[in-house]
Amino acid sequence: AQRVGSFGMTLSIRWKVTIGTLMVLACGLLIARTLAIRSLEQQEIVQSGQTLETRTSLVAYGLRPFLTESRALSSTPQLQAAVRDLSARALARVTVVAPDGRVLADSAVSDSNLAAVENHLARPEILQAVATGRGTDLRTSHTTGERTLYLAVAMSGADRATPSVFLRLGLPMTTFDREVGKLHRNLALAFGIAFLIAVALSVWLARSITKPLSDIAIAARQLANGNHAVRIRTGSRDEVGLLADTLNHMTDQLRAKIDELSEDRAQLLAMLTSMVEGVMVLDCRGRVLQVNPALERMFDVTRMETRGRPCSDVFRHPQLDTLVSTVLAKRIDKEDEILLHPSGRCLHIEASVTTCDRENEACAVLVFHDITELRRLENIRKDFVANVSHELRTPLTSIKGYIEALLDGAKDDPETSTKFLDIILKQSDRLNLILEDLLQLSKIESGQVLFKREPLHIQRVIERTLAMIKPLADKKGHRLVSFVENGLPAVLGDEDRLMQVLSNLLDNAVKYTPEKGTITVAAHPVSDDAEQSAMATAVELRVTDTGIGIPEQDRPRIFERFYRVDKARSRELGGTGLGLAIVRHIVEGLGGRVWVEANAPTGSCFIVRLPIQQISPPIS
Repeated sequence: AQRVGSFGMTLSIRWKVTIGTLMVLACGLLIARTLAIRSLEQQEIVQSGQTLETRTSLVAYGLRPFLTESRALSSTPQLQAAVRDLSARALARVTVVAPDGRVLADSAVSDSNLAAVENHLARPEILQAVATGRGTDLRTSHTTGERTLYLAVAMSGADRATPSVFLRLGLPMTTFDREVGKLHRNLALAFGIAFLIAVALSVWLARSITKPLSDIAIAARQLANGNHAVRIRTGSRDEVGLLADTLNHMTDQLRAKIDELSEDRAQLLAMLTSMVEGVMVLDCRGRVLQVNPALERMFDVTRMETRGRPCSDVFRHPQLDTLVSTVLAKRIDKEDEILLHPSGRCLHIEASVTTCDRENEACAVLVFHDITELRRLENIRKDFVANVSHELRTPLTSIKGYIEALLDGAKDDPETSTKFLDIILKQSDRLNLILEDLLQLSKIESGQVLFKREPLHIQRVIERTLAMIKPLADKKGHRLVSFVENGLPAVLGDEDRLMQVLSNLLDNAVKYTPEKGTITVAAHPVSDDAEQSAMATAVELRVTDTGIGIPEQDRPRIFERFYRVDKARSRELGGTGLGLAIVRHIVEGLGGRVWVEANAPTGSCFIVRLPIQQISPPIS
């Protein structure tokens, strides 16, 4: 539809130029024709008038003998004959009119019809002759029906006081009219040919002007539609050619600018999209102009929901609204931290302002850093330092107290000194155990411990660990149960480290399960890939007990160092608080996962999932 409209517009301009040119040419030809005909007619009238003057004098001389008073008042055959003879000699119509307007003789009228000729006193030339003695007129004759040039003169009688008669000669313009008609035909033919030539020239001229304009319009439309490779081709070097060259140059510059802007925009978009930090751009009124995907994920919003809307309506966070209002009002850079509910995310915001004051342009840029993990690690670090200090202070305080008691005199009592020294030894062993666990955990985290990747059967690890734990379980009357599925595939791992993992889990189960409880160890193959559920990819090891269990709110932190659900009970049972942290690091170092779930109806269920040894297909 746009192309048709453009074509119609081009045709309209082309026809305007063509019709305008033809109208000017037609008007010029018509004016030239009219002026030429009028000039020829005036020239012919002047020449005919001079001829009539001469012939009228001759006819008047020939009629002089008949102008006696007695003979001039009536029509006679002699006068009619003389008029016809003089008309033939003068090659003009001769009419003799009485002073009262009666026609006395007329060379164009027969003798029988002469009396019926109407009175000529009202004829223009006669009226002029009555008034001035001479009159002329050019008109179509009522008698002959031909266009005739008349000249009338008054002829006096003998007394010369009053005119006896009026002599009128009429010169027919038939020959001139024929020539004029021929001239009309010749001019019409010439003008027709000239008009056709003018039509062709005007169409060519209009096309030569409008065709480049049409090409320019089409190229401009293609350029507007995004086709920046369009070029305007024209062979003319006039103003239209200059316009085409200018538009081509402008197109090249525009394409270069668009390519540059597109490249910059693509780079900016790539940076915004790949950034971990959330970015939000606001205008001077606090309306959201742009957000990146990271910010959408942080606040669980979409770009369509945010763009063009006030920041306060989109996020509805009082602390964020206050920050934005302060930055936009005072035009200062500002930082702050906010906490999102209910996700619990902690965000550090850096707000920077620009110098733009117009609407729909960037006025403030806010960068959101998700420091949730950093704050969590800081809290863990604080807790770790506090727990380490507490865990080390407890045995050191005990050792110091008993040593002071020995120095104060208890050493003199052998029984008391032996008891105190035994307590000091136990506290030293506990202190040494804490330091060994810390050192081992540090080595695992720093990558100094290299895990073996050997195929081993999990059933052997379970049997050896249960045999090692059985004496502890028997003291509390616990029942140890194991379920290992037949044909269990081998796993890739380190047997000593897996025994350490399983012994820590079983040791915790024994400690936190009341007497006469049941501790179960089970192993079976599972698939980590839902699409390949028929093929086992891992072995799942479960350690369940019927103990006191772990509250749901404590389960996410149970594998942190020194984290205890019941601190008093844990210290009473002799734990260091590092066993489960070591378990998590060993399992993850072997490429597996570990987590804890509730065991119905009571107790806990620790799950360890280890990858199995993949058997390569035989090479054919």
